[in-house]
Amino acid sequence: MAGFRSLARQVRDPLSDLALRRYSLRKCLERFAPYGHRATWDHLCSRAGFGPEDRSPDPARLVAALEELEEARAVWLAYEVAFAQRRRKEKHDGLRRPGSVDDWHRLTWGGFGVAWCDDPSVHPAEPLAEVLRRLIAALEREPGENCPVCTGTALVWKHDLAHEPSSGPVCSHCGIVVPRPVLTPAALAEARRARLLVTA
Repeated sequence: MAGFRSLARQVRDPLSDLALRRYSLRKCLERFAPYGHRATWDHLCSRAGFGPEDRSPDPARLVAALEELEEARAVWLAYEVAFAQRRRKEKHDGLRRPGSVDDWHRLTWGGFGVAWCDDPSVHPAEPLAEVLRRLIAALEREPGENCPVCTGTALVWKHDLAHEPSSGPVCSHCGIVVPRPVLTPAALAEARRARLLVTA
């Protein structure tokens, strides 16, 4: 099975068939898809200016989409290296029990679904790398009341999400499932109350 970098080379290869280049970009999302496969594909297509169903997009647009994905992947991989170093130090210092950020991180190892968007057509408009930087910054500070990506305050608790955890606070503005560790207990309680109001 080809890795991310091998697939990226295929996307860039001007001698490759255009259908293979598009296919290789889609396959990259099996290795790294911050919003989930479908939502990340929709995001990349809209930002690069080709349709999700376009079978022969402009090769330059494919490469632009790949470059955005690569930049975001670099941000996430740097976070994972720092995360692993921190955990090693904590274990060395005798802190064996992981915290809530660690529990969340295990569900997103490799970057799949880091900022899960359950509705593939609703996702942040900003570049993927910027979204990940905001999310990482939120994970590294005290919990807050708002969505760490768009600062939206309309968080609604949703069940039966197509990703783990299967329920959680969803930002009504940008569509991400907000990681629980970045929200205060009061913000989580408010999201649960908002769900009850929506379903009542």
